Amino acid sequence: MRLTSIVLLALFSGFIFAQNQSKPKLIVGVVVDQMRFDYLTKFDSHYSEDGFKRLKREGFEAKNLHFNYVPTYTGPGHASIFTGTSPMNHGIISNTWYDKFQDDFVYCAGDVNVKPLGTDARDGQMSPHRMLTTTFADQNRLHTQFRGKTIGISIKDRGAILPAGHTANAAYWFYGKDKGHFISSTFYQDELPKWVKKFNKSKVVENYLKKDWNTFKNVESYTESGSDLNNYEHGFEGKDEATFPYNLKALNKQNGQFDILKATAYGNSIIVDFAKEAIKAEDLGQDEHTDVLTVSFSSTDYVGHNFGVNSKEIQDTYIRLDRDIANLLNFLDSKVGKDNYTLFLTSDHGAVHVPQFLKDHHIPAGYFDTKQLEADLNEYLNKFVYENVIKNISNQQIFLNYDFLVTYSNLVKLQREIKHFLLQYPKIDRVFTRENLAQSSASTRAEALIKNGFHPKRSGDIIFAFEPSYISYPKKGSTHGSGLNYDTQAPFLLYGQGVKPGYTYKKLFITDIAPTISALLGIEMPNGATGSVIEEALD
Repeated sequence: MRLTSIVLLALFSGFIFAQNQSKPKLIVGVVVDQMRFDYLTKFDSHYSEDGFKRLKREGFEAKNLHFNYVPTYTGPGHASIFTGTSPMNHGIISNTWYDKFQDDFVYCAGDVNVKPLGTDARDGQMSPHRMLTTTFADQNRLHTQFRGKTIGISIKDRGAILPAGHTANAAYWFYGKDKGHFISSTFYQDELPKWVKKFNKSKVVENYLKKDWNTFKNVESYTESGSDLNNYEHGFEGKDEATFPYNLKALNKQNGQFDILKATAYGNSIIVDFAKEAIKAEDLGQDEHTDVLTVSFSSTDYVGHNFGVNSKEIQDTYIRLDRDIANLLNFLDSKVGKDNYTLFLTSDHGAVHVPQFLKDHHIPAGYFDTKQLEADLNEYLNKFVYENVIKNISNQQIFLNYDFLVTYSNLVKLQREIKHFLLQYPKIDRVFTRENLAQSSASTRAEALIKNGFHPKRSGDIIFAFEPSYISYPKKGSTHGSGLNYDTQAPFLLYGQGVKPGYTYKKLFITDIAPTISALLGIEMPNGATGSVIEEALD
């Protein structure tokens, strides 16, 4: 009896202790745009002890985390990370998509009903209104009666807006061109805060434009990437060869002025500079109500698209980003306290090797002409007197002309005929109709990815996928969007208060991140979350 009482007392004491454990004062959600999982291992010998290695050494790493939907683009990626669900629920099916009801394209963060702040351009008319579900940042705001703050920061508007959610105090994104400063919209507030205006008036951004972009280390030591001079890179206007160094002062006028910084490693440094100011000015992590800061590094994506995943430029960008991460961590240690914050780092998608590079090394790869497909498909349908059947082809989705369908009695037959045509078409690997997805249990991986990315009201009527390493894209630089591992596998590092150091090879999904952070905070999960808590990551 006495032993039972002691056990019960111990269990009760442990419960009370767990209940009284303090929550993190600040959650920092870091997204590295277009970061392939293998960048953590490939460039490891060049990383410092205080950046990526610190997160891995002292935190938790998921070594087999994937996106569970297609398309793997920036907008859907950021939304899925922070909502804990896929496009089938949060509705961000692409960066830009054809809206069948408006008969026009819409942008995932575009909002004509708000006014820009910090600019007169349409670049400031942005909000999260097209995202249908909440983020964990929204749930934290609700849980704390809006006492906990949320701030979103990125080079890209969608990288700042979607993670921060609907209830954010503010989201800020970079406007380049002739300004080189951070902007926002009236969705959040009536005017930019004084600290943002002060930052914009400073010389911080301008000073980066005066620098050369040269390699952080001797370029000869960058043996983990391809030759600096090759035929797989775009480069910058005004420079004949895409090779280091890049004189930004001389090149910026031909490359969008301050916009050139987006496609260099310095764009990430600017984000850290601005994030540090936000932490100070907004007093993030300074009281008992948990705040959320979302930071998205977009320049990694711009560099990848421009130079490709095997370039010296991408390697230098990640070596420098490692130092930027270290800078941010050290600042958080001093300002918030090492034991008072929790940070995670992941990616919104990966990227494919430049297909021409793969072809040159005898790996199946190539390019797909979507405009030619549209012409060939219309010609095929016209033979059956099906004129004007196709309304739009975009994002590997076919939208049918509903005006035509009013007079056509057999929609299922039409979809099947189009599917049959597509399956015979060179370099198309899989085809799914709306009928397939509605009736299917998604028994195959490819079908599950399509289904998780399919929104009944927003998606097209027929969806197709290319063969591995085939892309609809120019013949230089890298891109993304597929359901293949090079696009779906993402890094995930969780560090700080409440985290149990370690790692796992268990297959996890990007939609598991938001439920895990919610569990850590003891708050309700985002209202559309479909992911699971990564139990082994929590202390």
